[in-house]
Amino acid sequence: QVQLVESGGGLVQAGGSLRLSCAASGHTFSMYAMGWFRQAPGKEREFVSAITWIGGSTYAADSVQGRFTISRDKAKNTVYLQMNSLKPEDTAVYYCAAQMNYYRDYSRRTSYDYWGQGTQVTVSS
Repeated sequence: QVQLVESGGGLVQAGGSLRLSCAASGHTFSMYAMGWFRQAPGKEREFVSAITWIGGSTYAADSVQGRFTISRDKAKNTVYLQMNSLKPEDTAVYYCAAQMNYYRDYSRRTSYDYWGQGTQVTVSS
């Protein structure tokens, strides 16, 4: 079992920045990768970014490339999402997720085994 707790969401103006954190606890030694997804009202949950836990390789959706950066601190079992140049269309609930044991497609929701409760990000125009 792995528990994930997100923090750092809030209200920001367009063009601003936020940093989300996701702290993992439990059987973190089995984590293969961690990802961030988001879900806007009336839309499906979509992939934002992912990072492999051991090697630190990163992946991001086209919509956030060049604006969002994922990173992790293995000593703290924490993954971060630095979000810059935020746009109103980035408004959503952001979820972190853990992929355990072995590789699966990072962009698929079904590839992840554990999820956090989500944190709201609102970008005003």
